Amino acid sequence: MIPLCSPQQARTPTALALGSFDGLHAGHRRVIDAVCSQPCGGVPTVVSFWPHPREVLHGEARLRLDLPGEKLELLQPLGIDQLVLVPFDRALAQLSAEDFVRTMLLDTLQARHIAVGANFRFGRGRQGSTQTLQQICAEANVRVTVLPILEDSSGRMSSSRIRTALGDGELDVASALLGRPYRFSGTVVRGRGLGHKLGWPTANLQVDGRKFLPGLGVYAAWARVGDQPERLPAVMNLGPQPTVDPDSPSAVEVHLLDTSLELVGTTLTVEPVQRLRGQQRFSGLEELSNQIGRDAEQARRRLTDDPVQMTEPG
Repeated sequence: MIPLCSPQQARTPTALALGSFDGLHAGHRRVIDAVCSQPCGGVPTVVSFWPHPREVLHGEARLRLDLPGEKLELLQPLGIDQLVLVPFDRALAQLSAEDFVRTMLLDTLQARHIAVGANFRFGRGRQGSTQTLQQICAEANVRVTVLPILEDSSGRMSSSRIRTALGDGELDVASALLGRPYRFSGTVVRGRGLGHKLGWPTANLQVDGRKFLPGLGVYAAWARVGDQPERLPAVMNLGPQPTVDPDSPSAVEVHLLDTSLELVGTTLTVEPVQRLRGQQRFSGLEELSNQIGRDAEQARRRLTDDPVQMTEPG
């Protein structure tokens, strides 16, 4: 696994791709390839801010398509040797564009080559542009590569499009934009046992609150336990429990089809494949149980037709 480190811990000099790279879609990968495919003697590095600047400056919750640990697995096959997270706080936000480039990129990270997307902005009040970056780096004899924004038939390739597709339950669209299946992981915690009483025992997942999840509903999904390579067919409910407890918070519940395992305390990785239906409120537990049975059968049919194997990222 490539290391996750602070700027002060990074191996230098660097050839760095600078940006958020949330989702690592094709546009992001093109920026990253620019520093990996043009040797300059620097360590191929991705540099991102954490937390997201809008969280610090505007108090906005910014859920991530890829958490830092997940991003490490995705970056390694691309030729990146380290992921550097720059701690973003109000002091950093007050640095001018020139001070940021000189102190962080040129002095601390000793950049020899910097690649960014054409819409990259930085420095106090987002005053710095790609032109600013090129001018400052030219004085230090550091090469800058600016990659144009990648577009497809539907418009700009962007993390926002991926979030919209996931929020709408359009897993096929999200996977096509990501260039890989969308996944998330969580620790299985003990629930109230209601699913077991209904005949549909579920694994209750505790997912990192910073992770972006798809829209509420019931999904056909693949699941993987811990580091095991085998994928298991499952049906997943994402959301509250409108029949049992309408005031309950949103939860992630996964029922493994035709499999009985003791999962509490394990890590479960889930790959939702298709949203089967939205959230519904039923007249009682019997009607709910019958609907879960129909959901399970629909999920089983959908997953039987799915030829894609769950593999390691990359």
